[in-house]
Parts: sequence; structure tokens; C-alpha cells
Amino acid sequence: MTKGKKVFAYVFLIIVSLISVFPLYWMLVAATNRSVDVSRGTLMFGTALIDNAKKLLASQNVSTALFNSFKYSITMTLISLFVCSIAGYGFEVFHDKAKDRVMSLLLLAMMVPFAATMIPLYQMFSKARLLNSTLGFILPTISTPFLIMMFRQSARSFPSDIMEAARLDGLTEFQIFYRMFLPTMRSTYAAAMTITFMNAWNSYLWPKVIMSDESSITMPMLVSNLTQGYVTDYGTLMLAVLICTIPTVIIFFLLQRSFAEGITGAVK
Repeated sequence: MTKGKKVFAYVFLIIVSLISVFPLYWMLVAATNRSVDVSRGTLMFGTALIDNAKKLLASQNVSTALFNSFKYSITMTLISLFVCSIAGYGFEVFHDKAKDRVMSLLLLAMMVPFAATMIPLYQMFSKARLLNSTLGFILPTISTPFLIMMFRQSARSFPSDIMEAARLDGLTEFQIFYRMFLPTMRSTYAAAMTITFMNAWNSYLWPKVIMSDESSITMPMLVSNLTQGYVTDYGTLMLAVLICTIPTVIIFFLLQRSFAEGITGAVK
């Protein structure tokens, strides 16, 4: 690559990076300014952060929303990883044509929008008395075809000779999965955990439908509440958005290397 092409490539990457980072910067700036300053499009940090925080805490139950979001997201992430990893492992290790057909049906299910199944799901959960409950929140997405496919693809790189040797040594299938498969697939688990946690944390439509009790409010629902009414305080709104964004940003940056490795391994 010539020097001119390198300069052009670096300039292009810098511009794209700035465009990508700008929404985050604007969110930080808006959280420190008054609503009128945000409406004017100011790009400088203000002095209204404390006032916005006081307004937010006075109008919304932030602690309850944070607690519920963490509770639902962590519970859903742990259970989804356990269920989907075992399913993906089973689809690949105990391979046959019948399981291939089932996997094809699961992949076809990815094409069905969640809104199309929301009404029958609500009726089912209402009859089962699971409204306003953690179980009602996580059950519809406790197992996703995408995560099952990811773990299935990762299981293809797991040596079958080692499993046969472990069976001859007397290990059960669960012991093989727990002692051998799980430690070697840490990057896949990290990628799946990142995806699942972010989806659970940012989930809005299903919690809004099934969670009618104010004590079950989540952070996305809290942010939505701030947009209701005749006048929107944009400074307070952007502060709530900032608080809602921080956990997912931290999770992604902590696991970004493992996330990239896990996604690459699943694609291969």
C-alpha cells in the first residue's frame, strides 16, 4: 500500500470513528445541560447535571428500575447460556437427520417477528398467572435459535476423539460437557453472554406488555415514561438514557476481545 493510500485509509477511519462516537458524546453533553440548551443543539458540557439528577430521582423510581433490570437480565442470561449451550452441544454431538430437521425449524422460527406471537403469549402467561413476574419476563426468550446455532457451530471444533476417550474412562455426558466442553468454549460463552445481557437489558416491548405493576418497571420502561406528557425535559431524559446505557457499555468493553473470538469461532 502506497503512502497516499495509507493516509487516505487513516483519515477515513478517523472520520468514521468520530461519527460513531458522536452520539455517545452528545448523550453525555445533553445529560449535563438544561432542556432548552439541548433543544438548541449545544455541544458543550453544561452545569445542570445535578439538577437533572434531582429531577430524575424525584419523578421516577430509578433504584427499583435498576434493580429489576439487573435481576431480569442476569437471571435470563444465566439460564439462557445454560439451556442454549446444552442444546447446541446436543445438536452437534448426537448428530442425526431428525435433529437437523428440528434445527432447520428453529432457524425458520427466527424469521417470525416477536410481535406476531406476543398476543398468544400474553394469553398463555395470563392464564398461567405469570404476569408481573421474573419467570414471565424470561420464558419467551429463555432459548433462542441464534444462540443454539452459535453453540452448535462452536461444538463442531470440539475433538470427537477426546469425547470417546472420556466415555471409555467412565465420564457421563454431563461430566464431559461440564469438565471439558465448557472450559474450552469460554469465548463463545462470553459472546453469548454479551448478546443475551444486552438484549435482556434493552428489552422493552415484552416487559411493557406483561409488567403492569409499577414495582416491576425496568430502565427502558422508565426512559419511555419520561417521554410521556406535554413537555419533555430532554436533560433529564438524556441522563436516564446515559444511566441505562452504562451497564451494557461496561459489559461490552470488558468482554469485547472474547466477544470477537466467540463470534468468529461460531461463524467458522
